[in-house]
Amino acid sequence: MTKRGPRFSELSPPLRAAVMVLGAVQIALYLAAYVDIAKRPAARIRGSKARWRAVCLLNTIGPLSYFRWGRVRPEQQ
Repeated sequence: MTKRGPRFSELSPPLRAAVMVLGAVQIALYLAAYVDIAKRPAARIRGSKARWRAVCLLNTIGPLSYFRWGRVRPEQQ
């Protein structure tokens, strides 16, 4: 048998709150990146939209990577 960590209900209240906040931040970043990809013209995105949508599924790092390196800013055109 493999060892597993504690269940969510077994965590302390402050730790449960931290998990909830981090989860909400991750979901908000993903949604913001997804909406930006959908609305932004393909010419203003480095690479394909499909690739960036897939990258955004990688936890918090994906959306942050898109916002940092995926978008072409107006001064860079």
